[in-house]
Amino acid sequence: MTRRTSASPLVVALVALPALSSLACSPMDATGSAATDTSGADATPLPVAGRSTVYAPHGLVATSQPLASTAALRILEEGGNAFDAAVAASAVLSLVEPHMTGLGGDLFAIFWSTDEERVVGLDASGRAGARMSPDQIRADGFERVPYQGPGSVTVPGAIAGWAALLDRYGSMSLADVVRPAIDLAEDGFPVSPIIARQWQNQLDLLQDDEGATATYLVDGERAPRAGEWFRNPDFAASLRVIAEQGPSAMYGGELGRRIVAHLDEVGGYLTNDDMAGMEVSWVEPLSVDYRDWTVWELPPAGQGIAALQMLEMLEPLDIAGMGHNSAEYLHHLIEAKKLAFADLARYVSDTDHLEVTPEALLDPEYIERRRALIDPTRAQEQVEPGDAVQQSETVFLVVADDEGNQIAFIHSIFEYFGSGVVVPGTGFVLQNRGAGFTLDDGHPNQVAPGKRPFHTLIPGFVTRNGEPYMAFGVMGGSMQPQGHVQLLLNMFDFGMDPQEAVDAARFRHLGGLRVAMENVTPALRAELEAMGHTITEDWTRTAFGGAQVVVRLDGGGWGGASDARKDGMAVGY
Repeated sequence: MTRRTSASPLVVALVALPALSSLACSPMDATGSAATDTSGADATPLPVAGRSTVYAPHGLVATSQPLASTAALRILEEGGNAFDAAVAASAVLSLVEPHMTGLGGDLFAIFWSTDEERVVGLDASGRAGARMSPDQIRADGFERVPYQGPGSVTVPGAIAGWAALLDRYGSMSLADVVRPAIDLAEDGFPVSPIIARQWQNQLDLLQDDEGATATYLVDGERAPRAGEWFRNPDFAASLRVIAEQGPSAMYGGELGRRIVAHLDEVGGYLTNDDMAGMEVSWVEPLSVDYRDWTVWELPPAGQGIAALQMLEMLEPLDIAGMGHNSAEYLHHLIEAKKLAFADLARYVSDTDHLEVTPEALLDPEYIERRRALIDPTRAQEQVEPGDAVQQSETVFLVVADDEGNQIAFIHSIFEYFGSGVVVPGTGFVLQNRGAGFTLDDGHPNQVAPGKRPFHTLIPGFVTRNGEPYMAFGVMGGSMQPQGHVQLLLNMFDFGMDPQEAVDAARFRHLGGLRVAMENVTPALRAELEAMGHTITEDWTRTAFGGAQVVVRLDGGGWGGASDARKDGMAVGY
């Protein structure tokens, strides 16, 4: 393998899917984080019938919530491009999926620019506040960086990301593309089923914060039920200010100052200068060749490099010959994941603080040494980093337009409802990305003022022979790299179409010998346990990520898929 480091809606029909191997299909949520619900309340498997791939001649959108998909589609139909539509979808998701994303979060994107004929990366993540030092955190009585609450809040970068993307690549104004979200917030919308269940599971967190209770709970006691209407006029007001004033409203303006003033009262570490200093980074994506395709991921501080390491370790193997979701196949993927994540936990941090370069972690000789550690018959309980994490709640979307632009776009507040802190009257929660830091002295990811934390968010892209092919992603914290690899192998090695590849059952390695699997058969369980794996099915349906995919068709037009483990859909025109 060669290593590189460059640069009218369609109705989704239900069709019977072919047999998908010894693992059955099932829907997904979670991240493995502390607040993840593992009660099994939404652990119903997918039916035998599923969605078919959506095909469209001009443009296509896939998101995790139908209102976001249709808002983005409307932007395309009105003459906007993929970048305009992506921001429109992101704004709507910030409203309708508030436990996953919002105006107080970060975003990343990787995309094909037709004008520039290249893959481009955008990092719109914020930094730690000027007062967020190890000494201050310890003085405040914490033994680790706060996981939630005001002490976990970092500068929210999403609004800066929206503006940067539109300024450089969009064709419409920020005010135009966020109008659908403002209208929905003012008029209200019926809450979708999976979101309603996840929302209800966060009552304790929301009731701990006055602003969160007032914003997100009905009568301060419960979440809105599936099909029940929800309005958020405070969100509409905040977004209208942003539409009128641009990103300066958040970064140095009235909205940002309100955030800082409230955090000062409740124990946060941000200053007005921190907010005013927010800047996005245009980054050069990393890539590796896998068989006939080139797979692109964003560089650190994200975890995309783990997906690339896994692909490099697996590429020389006869993946197809092992059989899809066979014990041999799953074992090799799980062991490769352990090795990649050991490196991730030890070496990945803010790019400005890396001790080991991404190039070194993708070096063919280094990868070969890591691959040699895979025992084909026995699971390793503990894997050390080579010589040379974390969870999160997220939304992911893809858009393609008639000009040939394709974008993979991911936007998150990290944990369910992020920090749990809502500045009264703003209508949105602040992220808890500070939880991505460590307090460990000497670690490259140790918390420090002005530093970006380790990030879980990783949009993905695929080219073939230098031409754009696929924008893709699998949301869900540590599920993301292992989900990326499973999705890609489904298509590249087993010839699945986009929707089949998304629907196929997944595993999620949890740590040590523990592996969660979707509806594993008794025979497969026995084979894997004989190798030393500990198999569990005690996880919610959404624990296995939520994928969205758009592929360019050889004859023109697009094919798209949206994960039934979420509420969303793919639509095109």
